[in-house]
Amino acid sequence: MREVLLGADPDVALSKRAVTALSEARENFMDVVHPGGTLTTRTPGGQVRWWTWAGHRANATLAATLGTVAAPAQRVNDCWIRLREDVDRQHWKQAVADVADQLCLPDVDQRAVKGLKFGEALPTRLAQATLAMRFADLEGARAVLEEPVRFVILTPS
Repeated sequence: MREVLLGADPDVALSKRAVTALSEARENFMDVVHPGGTLTTRTPGGQVRWWTWAGHRANATLAATLGTVAAPAQRVNDCWIRLREDVDRQHWKQAVADVADQLCLPDVDQRAVKGLKFGEALPTRLAQATLAMRFADLEGARAVLEEPVRFVILTPS
């Protein structure tokens, strides 16, 4: 996603509507995408987001791993991870250094465990571990943690 927002065109034929949608997305997200790495933004209201563009599974893995700086009880998405409002560069550097070789599996919703095929045949902890491994992207999370992070304060337009 990040590469496309930065201007790379997907290797498929695009309709006029798709070209327009890509152009709008590039304009809408230009403040939160960076070619040299990831971006951590702070809004005037204090909300802090780490724009990884890594995808849902990698972001779920990162949110679980960075529990000391990630905002609790957040909904993970493909684009960003919400961080605690008191996170600054120093907190960030320490948190990343603390987890560099210790990625965690993402939390698993109990509804997913109940919906697991043959889940009744598994002990609960094994069912949770099975789903956590399926929902994790350890390689993607590790790659994002190795990228440089730029800290930006967003100003109202």
